[in-house]
Amino acid sequence: MAVDHTLEELMGMLGDFGRYQAFQFVLHLLAAITAGLHMLSLVTVAAVPEHRCFIEGVDSASFNTTSSMLDYNALGEYIPMNKDGELESCWMFDGSNRTTCTSYVYNTTYYKSSRTMEWDLVCDRKWMGALAQTVYMLGVFTGAVWLGGLADKVGRKKVFCWSGLLQLILGVAVAFTPEYYSFLVIRYLYGIFGSAGSYITGFVLTMELVGPSKRTPCGISFQAAFAGGIILVAAWGAIIHDRMLLQVIYGLHGVLLIAHWWVMDESPRWLWMQNRKREAIDIIAKAVRMNGRGLTVDKEYYLSKDKANFAAESTSTTSAGLTDLFKTPNLRKMTLNVCLCWFANSITYYGLSLSSGNLGGNPFLILFLMALVEMPSYITITFLLDKLGRRSITSTLMLAGGICCIVATYLTKGSIESTTVVMFGKLFIAGSFAVIYNYSAELFPTVVRNSAMGLGSMCARLAGASTPIIILFQTFDPKIPAVIFGVISLISGTWVLFLPETNGKAMPQSLQDGENFGRGDTAFSSCLGRNKTHMEDMPPAQQMVPMQTIER
Repeated sequence: MAVDHTLEELMGMLGDFGRYQAFQFVLHLLAAITAGLHMLSLVTVAAVPEHRCFIEGVDSASFNTTSSMLDYNALGEYIPMNKDGELESCWMFDGSNRTTCTSYVYNTTYYKSSRTMEWDLVCDRKWMGALAQTVYMLGVFTGAVWLGGLADKVGRKKVFCWSGLLQLILGVAVAFTPEYYSFLVIRYLYGIFGSAGSYITGFVLTMELVGPSKRTPCGISFQAAFAGGIILVAAWGAIIHDRMLLQVIYGLHGVLLIAHWWVMDESPRWLWMQNRKREAIDIIAKAVRMNGRGLTVDKEYYLSKDKANFAAESTSTTSAGLTDLFKTPNLRKMTLNVCLCWFANSITYYGLSLSSGNLGGNPFLILFLMALVEMPSYITITFLLDKLGRRSITSTLMLAGGICCIVATYLTKGSIESTTVVMFGKLFIAGSFAVIYNYSAELFPTVVRNSAMGLGSMCARLAGASTPIIILFQTFDPKIPAVIFGVISLISGTWVLFLPETNGKAMPQSLQDGENFGRGDTAFSSCLGRNKTHMEDMPPAQQMVPMQTIER
């Protein structure tokens, strides 16, 4: 695929990261914070506290004392014990027979109200609570597919800003939904715009604006901001105990994205590709002034230069789509490998996040720590990614995260050891999840890069939608969900070793470049000294042109 040298020359005048890029980057980053907040909001709004059957004649309708709830001597004749010597959550005695509960008593130490407590989404109705989170994830899945393609057609800014407005409206409206099934419908729409529309387009806007040397730290910063949103979930949950007011506060965070209609710019690269080149040059000229580089953008010169080069540069351009990722063997293998990697990272990441309430101690503190523990991972990766490479870091972190998931199941639930191992598992898997964004963008050729990223995101959202359902298996055995998460992470972490390394390599441009990219390059061939680079495989006429800045 031909490189548009006029566009690259214009973008090169900005430098890799000046004041203009920093300002726009902060605007984009706000969408990552709100995405993380909305994604995990149900952890507190629909929290599942300790519960047991309501005992007529023993409990009052306003019963809420923790000491009486766990009074084994007083309740032993009414409620059976489980194999761990604790009161059963879903059973009671009816004479000499065991029977299910008709109503419940909840431990209100940490949660005064929640959707689960209002609608009794526990025991034989527990699946309804899991479905609410699954529906949200399916909304995110829909948003990744639909809004990602829409942003390529109508523009990144329109999709970003409309998503920001709609997440504000839906985030507040869902707090007042009185009935379960209408709640699910709004949750689905909330997922489309709350954690997909602005977040994905914000990431793309940043990647299209900053220079090559800043793409790694900027990309990882999006993951850190997402974790910051989860920290806000825990912080607001600890302060506000009314679930309706809490959801309203979560929804009002969409206000952070309203000013973007006036202060955020469209992507110059997208405008250029839509043949709206005068608008693209106007934005670049404004950015050059703001960056204070002492350069002048001659708009008419670049417009005339582009017209002169247009015919030569457009003749080799061919259309490509999602199906092209599966037509040739090397691209097909990379695509399937990367899809599993996205799926494994997502299912383990959200599995650990959504299971935070099962750990012992203050649930808000646990959720806060599980988000905070991601930060050291992101900081470390920012410094090591370009030194150690994408493949080795991704594989190592996934293998370590998978091992932590499995080991934690065999430790005492709620113990310091178990909680510590889970925290380390979250640290490792958050790091690999951050790397896969950059790794995927570098593996695939330009003509199908957006399609590949969209496919990976679809796999991640499918995993996110499956996670609440898998967590339900803990009803049969508490070890099952964590073992499933761990095994999937181990399998994918091993298979990643067969992907080529992209560190320091030029990004592929055409489909032929992508098919030749990294052929024969695996972790094992590298160790044996038999590694052939993609540049050696590629005919000279088809070698890739690296993206680089051209300063005048």
